[in-house]
Parts: sequence; C-alpha cells; structure tokens
Amino acid sequence: MRLVTSGSAYLDIDAYACCIAYAELLNLRGIAARAVSSAPLNSSVPETVAKWGMQLAGFSSQADDEFVLVDISDQRYFDPIVALDRVVEVIDHHPGFEEYWVHRLRDAADIQKVGAAATQVFLRWETANLLPQMSESSASLLATAILDNTLNLAGAVTTEHDLRAFQVLSNHAKLPASWPEQYFLECQSVIESGLTQALISDLKRMGPESMLPRVFSQITAWDPSRLIRVYRAEISECLSAQGDDWVLNIISISEGKSYFVAEASVSQRKLSALVQLSWIMDVASLPHSILRKELMKLGLNRATYG
Repeated sequence: MRLVTSGSAYLDIDAYACCIAYAELLNLRGIAARAVSSAPLNSSVPETVAKWGMQLAGFSSQADDEFVLVDISDQRYFDPIVALDRVVEVIDHHPGFEEYWVHRLRDAADIQKVGAAATQVFLRWETANLLPQMSESSASLLATAILDNTLNLAGAVTTEHDLRAFQVLSNHAKLPASWPEQYFLECQSVIESGLTQALISDLKRMGPESMLPRVFSQITAWDPSRLIRVYRAEISECLSAQGDDWVLNIISISEGKSYFVAEASVSQRKLSALVQLSWIMDVASLPHSILRKELMKLGLNRATYG
C-alpha cells in the first residue's frame, strides 16, 4: 500500500486536496493507495469544501507500506506515521530541501516553483492522460487549493502552470464564477468563529537559523481590518502564549495586501529587514500580498547572499 500524507500540525486545503486527488490517481494507475493523516483540517477547509472530500484518519502502517509526501518536504514536520526510509515520492513547492530529496529519490522528488502543490498533482494527472477520469470532487478540491495558495490567482507565486491548472480543473468541476468570493468569505466566517484555533492551526515554528520571527501564524481573510479591529486582544493573547517572538500575517484577498501584527520589537525588526514596512501600533502592511513561504525564501536568500 502506498500511503499519501502530509504534515503533522494541520492540513490546509492544498495538502488535503493533494492527498485525496493523488491517491485517486495512483489507484487509477493500478497502484494501491490511500490518503491518510492524523492532522486536523484548518480554516482553509470550510464545511462546503470538506464535504467534497473525505475524512482522513490516522492509519497504522504495515512494514511494507510506502509513503508519498505531498505539500511538504521538511522531515521535522512529517505526519508521525511516516517512516523516512520508506518515502518513495515527494511532491512539494516549498523551498529548502530540494538537494536532499533529489539525492535520495532522483526523479521521484518533484519540488517545483509553483503556487500550489495542487498544480503539481494536476500535472501528474495530465501526464498520465487520465484527466477525463478525475472525479469532480478531486477537481473541485485541487482548483480551490490553487485559489487559496495563489491568493485568488493574484499572488506573486502564481505561475502560468497554476493559471492553466485552475482553468482546466474549475471547468471539469463545473465551479461557478462566484466560487472564489464564496470560498474566501466562508473561510473568514470559519476563522472568526474559532480564531484561536485558526491561528494555531496555521502556525509554523521557525528554526533558530531563520531570519523570521520564531512563531509565524498566517490566515487569509476577505476583510482583515475587521479581524484586527474586533479580535486584536484575542490575537495577542493566543500568539503571545506561543512565545514572545511572533507575527501574524493576515492576507487580504479583497485588497490584494498583507497586514502584519507583531508586538515585540525583535519580531518587527526581522520582518522589516526582509520587506519595507512602517509599524503603527504594532501593525504594518504591504501594498501587495505576500505568503509566509515567500518570506521564508527571502530569508534563505538573505542568509546565503547577505
């Protein structure tokens, strides 16, 4: 059995979609596969979207099971079920571990500069000439994952591959033109109804070598000004409990901007060293949206080249 899984802390829409859609592809190709995860879904998988997929439960692997990792390549964050020596394939779009996996897996290491791992899974379906057999639910999940990870197809990470994949998948899934706005509004509703959980679910802890704040949470919202205005105290209480050096990146889909909330001067200095920011009452904004993974890349480049 080939077990398709992702990270341990949470499943966002990209990881969730990739697990389900890639397991479906492997099974169609005659390779017994199952999508598994012990991680909870985060706010990027609201009720409407979750109903398209299936519940991914933890699974006790057998000695001969193999693992496919999607939307992750940093072994510090693998689902606990993963046995490193039995990883046979990695599909990811996050930078930092390309050389390690190419050395281990050769062509089975697919780490690309695209907006979403869902785009890479789409390309696998296309290469296999099996797109007409993809279920509408998998197409809907992959298309929505691309929307989310590319910030409604407007983020700097968006590539021509992402744009084409979304068009093909949304047509196959028969998604309405109003779906992007509906999706992001539903995500914000989920965030507001359980903000503390949303902040924790999409939180990453950076290593001591990182140039970013040690605790980095990220959420996407249609109206970030409301979140900051109404929920500022809850944001501070939640993230301060995770450590003094923290930041929240609120990505505004409606405005195409990023808002940062960070209270410690060290956190503000780290971010300001990577992007030009002016802090007012511990809040700063960029005139364009930026993802955590983009900031991670900027930090890696700065550490490498100075």
